[in-house]
Amino acid sequence: MKRKNFLNKYFFLTSIGYIPVTIWIVFIFVLVGWVVFASLSTSAEIYSDHMFEFRSGFHFENFVRAWSAQRVSTIFLNSLIYCSISCVALALISCPAAYVLSRFKFRGNTIIQNMFAAALGIPIIMIVMPLFSLATSFKLVNNRVLLILLYIGIYVPFGVFFMLAFFKNLSHSYEESAAIDGCTQIRTFWNIMFPLAQPGLVTLTVFNFIAIWNEFFISLIFGNRPAVRPVSLGLYNMIQSMRYTSDWGGMFASVVIVFLPTFVLYVFLSDKIIKGVTAGAIKG
Repeated sequence: MKRKNFLNKYFFLTSIGYIPVTIWIVFIFVLVGWVVFASLSTSAEIYSDHMFEFRSGFHFENFVRAWSAQRVSTIFLNSLIYCSISCVALALISCPAAYVLSRFKFRGNTIIQNMFAAALGIPIIMIVMPLFSLATSFKLVNNRVLLILLYIGIYVPFGVFFMLAFFKNLSHSYEESAAIDGCTQIRTFWNIMFPLAQPGLVTLTVFNFIAIWNEFFISLIFGNRPAVRPVSLGLYNMIQSMRYTSDWGGMFASVVIVFLPTFVLYVFLSDKIIKGVTAGAIKG
């Protein structure tokens, strides 16, 4: 009887917990669905009460117009360059640094770890003015290389902190076996430990990709020239221009184009993301 009451109480509490999750999922589906429907409609239909009826058909030309006339191709390519180079660089910097800090004991190790942890709490707005002053002195404002370097520098603390917990929970037996076989420490890392860190590395890369893809503030300050704008800043300027062009169908088509990479990335890598997040909490 007690067991039955316990199970009933458990299922009741679980059901209550699912209510806000269900509401949130429905809200997201409705919101994303509305944007998709709007991207296939005309501007007049968007303002009407029969947008979902598609009386004039599906307007796929909105996507063609957004890609060419609205310069989505330029901002899309810019963000793809920024994300790809930055994510690769962050992986190559964060993983070795986290491995060394987690595996080797040396003077200042704890201080360095605490500095990376403290860097996560520094608001970006506090370092913008000094960075902008330096960038202006070296005439690097509105430069793709500067934006990539800024993204790398800003997200390195998170990458090191994330991978640090992952490497700490990997078994030392792998390195001991490699040492018996005559592997150097560098070779042990690249041939054994780096591949073992793939779940955490994939999760870190996805998080960095989404963060850099959606980043707005840094690009607004350091990359406001049309030729170097990323997607977030490009969409912002596009929305401002809608006051004069009123091409709302093309604007929503642009939003869908920009949204697709992160959506596809998460859909195909969702299992690895979950494994990467949970792997750091399991002792190897």
